[in-house]
Amino acid sequence: MTVVTISRGSYSMGKVVADKLAARLKYSCVSREVLLRASDRFNIPEIALEHAIKDAPSLLDRITGGKQSYLAYAQSALAQHVQKDDVVYHGLAGHLLLRHVGHVVKVRVVADQHTRVEIVRKRDGLSAEAAEAMIVRLDNERRKWTRSLYHLDPWDPTLYDMLLNVSRFGVDGVVAMIARAVEMKQFHATKDSQRQMDDLVIACRVKAGVVDHFHDVRVASHNGNVLVYCAAGDRHALKVKRAAQSAAKELEGVNNIEVHAGVPAPEEAV
Repeated sequence: MTVVTISRGSYSMGKVVADKLAARLKYSCVSREVLLRASDRFNIPEIALEHAIKDAPSLLDRITGGKQSYLAYAQSALAQHVQKDDVVYHGLAGHLLLRHVGHVVKVRVVADQHTRVEIVRKRDGLSAEAAEAMIVRLDNERRKWTRSLYHLDPWDPTLYDMLLNVSRFGVDGVVAMIARAVEMKQFHATKDSQRQMDDLVIACRVKAGVVDHFHDVRVASHNGNVLVYCAAGDRHALKVKRAAQSAAKELEGVNNIEVHAGVPAPEEAV
């Protein structure tokens, strides 16, 4: 089993690459389906989830935790969706959620500005100046979103295993190079990497179960041992633990739950 995540700037043909790669590898191709799954499971309108995933948090969201809740729902759906299957995922920040799982190939697809402007001009009938302004605005929104929620810069090349220029190599060339990488041993699922994925699913499910009431929590899981990180305070920590136990009661593979109050969460925590 291997998972490929495709990250891209606006109008960089990332969706086309993802579709062609999935067809070549005979993998499922996932993007909007994750929102549908999260919407159904958590009884949230799909349009609300879509805005929460695409739009950078407002001040009100940061206070109420509304966007954190929606993000947690989508993360939980994505983690479960890719847990057992060969998948190509293209969407916002999937590579960041899955970055600590060994059998994930994290790809950034880019295109030069001329290519992107021409795509927008042909699609929307805009002038070159208007098309470029739209691209810059969308790129800035995506960058702001990622920084506000993950505290990471999506332009950072160290977040990816491959950074490929579709203007230089063409869609088919990019697809061929990614397919070759998928064949490499370091991206094949192992017992350890599958455990990483299973732990991620557990952590995401627990967080999705508590985030409505405790939107500042972070959750990690190590071999089924769930660690919940929250603000300081014994009474607060006890409430968080009860909520986490309730969220985990139907999950397979959970051994125990610990709550750490006032302790910084590790990098891999969701």
